[in-house]
Amino acid sequence: MATTDSLTTPATLPHTTGEHAAQAQTLGGTDRVLSEAEVAEFVQTCLAGHDLDGRSVCLVVPDGTRTCPLPLLLKAIHGSLVGRVTRLTVLIALGTHAAMDDAALARHVGYPDGGLDAAYPGMAVVNHEWWDPDALVSLGTIPASRIEELSEGRLSEAADVRLNRHVVEHDVALVVGPVFPHEVVGFSGGNKYFFPGVAGQEVIDLSHWLGALITSAEIIGTRGITPVRALINEAASMIPSERLALCLVVRSGSSDLHALAFGTPESAWAAAADVSAQTHVRYLAEPVRRVLSIMPEKYEDIWTAAKGFYKLEPVVADGGEVILYAPHVTQIAAMHPEINEIGYHVRDYFVKQWDRFKDVHWGVLAHSTHLRGAGTWDEVEGERPRVTVTLATGIPEEVVRAANLNHLDPREVDVAAFEADPETLVVPQAGEVLFRLR
Repeated sequence: MATTDSLTTPATLPHTTGEHAAQAQTLGGTDRVLSEAEVAEFVQTCLAGHDLDGRSVCLVVPDGTRTCPLPLLLKAIHGSLVGRVTRLTVLIALGTHAAMDDAALARHVGYPDGGLDAAYPGMAVVNHEWWDPDALVSLGTIPASRIEELSEGRLSEAADVRLNRHVVEHDVALVVGPVFPHEVVGFSGGNKYFFPGVAGQEVIDLSHWLGALITSAEIIGTRGITPVRALINEAASMIPSERLALCLVVRSGSSDLHALAFGTPESAWAAAADVSAQTHVRYLAEPVRRVLSIMPEKYEDIWTAAKGFYKLEPVVADGGEVILYAPHVTQIAAMHPEINEIGYHVRDYFVKQWDRFKDVHWGVLAHSTHLRGAGTWDEVEGERPRVTVTLATGIPEEVVRAANLNHLDPREVDVAAFEADPETLVVPQAGEVLFRLR
């Protein structure tokens, strides 16, 4: 665990990714929307030029909490690889989210009532069973000294690098997924689909807590190799399979694609992140007093819907408020009941009482701090968050307040009235686009 003094040191701002980005094959840009024909041709050309004949391929793809035209991409990939590869498996990168059931998988992957075999003959689809030790294999250990170096002194803990065995047991692991500003790593995508996407608890907890120590407000939307990205890349370098990536820049809330990048996970991610930084970030001239984040139904609990706070915290004035408006959400965390026990708190609440909380999953602690946002805690003054976080959801008021958050009855939310309020920013389809001050 880092010392308190080291927590005040800003994260090293990015090492350059320009060299990596230049190595990727790319299509599109910030001012374009690609046609389905362009997408299919690009995918087919990239895969045709790579040595995949007679090899097994594991496709690591996002779950339903990410905007992604997955059926379009999988159709092109399947058409390019069927008959060439010995085995083709789609692995859903859940991280620690709930598993997708059969109906959700059918919608997400894109196979109709005829079933998977009719739409994608020879292809298997499986969830990342992060809760099952038998689904994981150890790739080795990152020593504490190396973790300390990668984290810039914030952490000094050895990490057992465990990964879903499907990745290890295929010759090639191909990441297929979007890149967005992200509260833990800076920009999502690339090797993040391995760690934490299909990883064991150790690296999940370590990477998320490292991001929390830096703080979401500082790291989100940071381009280049942040300390968390450096840790993820280190773990990914231990994967025995060949690693490739098809990284996407999606128009948030739609199936439109601005850009594609193919190459190593490092190069494809860097190229896509350059485009995402221009398409997924909105700038305001002045801070706002209040934000109403309207959350789409793809976020089924606060664990995932909290993205509506992460992406808006940077533009809220001191003493302001973020309202997460999600009447469809009825629970805080489907897979992480510990959050109901510890509640939501600023980073220093945990750091300065570390003996109380060190045995809670660090990923849970990280989520807690990310949603509570910036602020301070000490024994004399107690907790002083910078902004108020209010849930206008289907979660009972007593549950919300017990978690240390504010409550608003969603039936009292008048979106038109908020839109007419000059001190309120209303954000439909919140959760993917980052808002920042100029």
